Amino acid sequence: MQKDKSIAASIFAPKTPAPANPIPSSSPAFGTPAHTLKPFAIAPPTKATILPILLPPATLRPLAFRTFTKKHSLTLTSSALQELATFIGRHCGSGWREEGLAEKVLEEVAKSWKNRNGGVIVDGTSNEFKDILKTLEGNMSGGRIVTGRELNRQNSLVLDPSQEADLSNTRLGLRPTKALTRDDSATSFGMSGLGVEEEEPDDEGLKHPRKWLKVVSAYEQPRMLYNVTKKHFEKDPSKPSLMPPASHKTTLFRNRYNVIHQRLLRNESFQSSTVATTKAAPSLKRSTSSNITSQQTYKITPIANLLGRHGSHHMLLGLLSVLPTGGLAISDLTGTISLDLSHAVAIPEDSAWFTPGMIVLVDGVYEEEEESTGKGLGGSNGVGGIIGGRFQGFFLGQPPCEKRKVTLGVSGLDDHTIGGGFGWIDFLGVGSERAMGSKMRKLEQRILRRARQTQSSQDPDPDLDPPSCTRVVILGELNLDQPRALQALRKILTIYSTEPEGSTPMTFVLMGNFTQYAVMAGGGASGGSVEYKEYFDALASVLSDFPTLLQSSTFVFVPGDNDGWASSFGGGAAVPLPRKGVPDLFTSRVRRAFASANAELGGERKCPGEAIWTTNPARLSVFGPNHEIVLFRDDMSARLRRTAVRLKSSRPDSGENQENEPPAANKGNGDNEELDDDIDMANALDSTDAMDVDSAPTLKQSKTNPEVPHDVRSARKLVKTVLDQGYLCPFRHAIRPVHWDHAVALHLYPLPTAMVLADPTAPPFCVTYEGCHVMNPGAVLVAGRRGVGRWVEYELGGTGRIRECLF
Repeated sequence: MQKDKSIAASIFAPKTPAPANPIPSSSPAFGTPAHTLKPFAIAPPTKATILPILLPPATLRPLAFRTFTKKHSLTLTSSALQELATFIGRHCGSGWREEGLAEKVLEEVAKSWKNRNGGVIVDGTSNEFKDILKTLEGNMSGGRIVTGRELNRQNSLVLDPSQEADLSNTRLGLRPTKALTRDDSATSFGMSGLGVEEEEPDDEGLKHPRKWLKVVSAYEQPRMLYNVTKKHFEKDPSKPSLMPPASHKTTLFRNRYNVIHQRLLRNESFQSSTVATTKAAPSLKRSTSSNITSQQTYKITPIANLLGRHGSHHMLLGLLSVLPTGGLAISDLTGTISLDLSHAVAIPEDSAWFTPGMIVLVDGVYEEEEESTGKGLGGSNGVGGIIGGRFQGFFLGQPPCEKRKVTLGVSGLDDHTIGGGFGWIDFLGVGSERAMGSKMRKLEQRILRRARQTQSSQDPDPDLDPPSCTRVVILGELNLDQPRALQALRKILTIYSTEPEGSTPMTFVLMGNFTQYAVMAGGGASGGSVEYKEYFDALASVLSDFPTLLQSSTFVFVPGDNDGWASSFGGGAAVPLPRKGVPDLFTSRVRRAFASANAELGGERKCPGEAIWTTNPARLSVFGPNHEIVLFRDDMSARLRRTAVRLKSSRPDSGENQENEPPAANKGNGDNEELDDDIDMANALDSTDAMDVDSAPTLKQSKTNPEVPHDVRSARKLVKTVLDQGYLCPFRHAIRPVHWDHAVALHLYPLPTAMVLADPTAPPFCVTYEGCHVMNPGAVLVAGRRGVGRWVEYELGGTGRIRECLF
């Protein structure tokens, strides 16, 4: 028996024990060790098998309602709910409820939809929704969303789950899979478009405020149209054209009307109370009492509803237009009616302009055809949408403006977002307020604090505050064909070039007209394009003398009506808006000057200076949606005086300042005792601001307070007109043409934080109205004062001031 055991032992020889630390030989013959190396003691991630189920949409509806509607203020359509139910049933299986898989998927979809600015209504048939599900499908593993950090990078480096398992089990693997997978809502791929981290920027160039400056031209701005059904803004899917069909002109007016109409309905004075006790018809003219109760509200009547209501009192919102017979009419989306303003008074008195092409509020009485005067061709016979009869207007006013914070739903000391508004809409293509506002504000505070510390350390005199590096220098009407204008420019640049290092202004805005006459159309010396280019060559020679400014500032050039190429066929007249910038053919020498100045630094500066030739109008975005500055060049004040409607004045003696007042303007200046009976709409809306469109003073105030200067009144009148209209071109298209498909770039909704209205026909001013700071630098050369240059210096987030120098 023992012999048999020994034979068996010899046949089945025991295995040799493995060495404790096997070291493979470097010889080719012994390159493979007898025993392979042990991998990391990591359990291979087993991919859970998901058994798809058919999930009814009605079963998912309560959870989707809680996530989308209650948490994110979104509304799901039936198609979107069906798509989500199919997606969750396929990828989450039976554990969608118990393991909480569906809730995480719905959370990611809602965040992604918001950051794509999809709107309040989540449509399952839209391409954005399908792209979100497609992106999410590639990152589902076992019913869960994996690698949230890689999802933030637009899925460019996302690995397949099988590839992650292989990578984690190799000798050169980074770390276990459990450490790689992270479920963090803060790093959700829905916020991937921000590009802003909580930490300090790593790049040295990103620490300069000018790195966060973006010039948005009128042709790059998103074309947002207001959808009345969804009560939200959405992108225009059609492709813009310079020669669109005639229906786009109707769309232009319809969009303007809808934006102002929804703005009024959001106003407290146009929201009726359910416990209202007053039965009197509301009017723009109030009683002498200064107590505005909540029951005193306005109600807008559609024009089509006036039929059969002879002698009734109504308030209309519509577009002022001119009939073929020369009379005035008012139009809305329902019809047109003849308008009589012979007895109308502006509310508040002499506070705004009223011209055909503006959308205004008219308060008055409707008179039917047999009671109205002017029959035949002068009357309206109900043809072509014109309602028979006449509307006798007694009070005329601008639609009240809405502050930017109210539009975007921002409130609080730290500008925290609240419900309501259009905070998720990206109006400029730089990010929405809800997605980027708070992060960009924190980033701005850190960068500006660092910049101030750097300036204070370099300043030899610590007692004096160094100039800020976030200033914007604005020069208007820089006529390069006038040698004195170049001398004034040289003097202004000399002032800023002598400032301490690091205190250079962030931006220089140079606005046209760059020639006094339309040289391209044969004006001036009739040198044509050759002469026009020589003027910019002279500008390049002046700029070349200040290389430090060219290296550390951004120069933005905004053209006027006399600049090419539009002036070659316009002859200096009003050309269609928006208009493109000056062609590169004429500005090559200026761009060469910037390239030479930046070449002197080499690679030392990571944020070199640049010259940007933009459109008219254009917008400056600094730190995303935090600061929006509108740049616009137009002789608007002169055009308003030429086309304004003459209204009745309540002043008993209006000849005092008749030589200074335009013939079509209102002659009242606010010092009449009868104005004590009126309360303007600005007071009724509780909209007090720094511009302070002066409310009607009482008799005691008119005796003690001095009269407001004429220049200040004209500036306030111009600013209130433009901002209340919310449109940069409130004129008839025959007076000021507009490209129909690009008219969205002319909208001022939401209100910008600042606006540059370069108008040499108006006095220079810096005023604030409803939180929007409006500046007019006027012309560089001061009229009537030889050797004096004038410009505006604006502090980002603050106010501007008018500066002058001698040259």
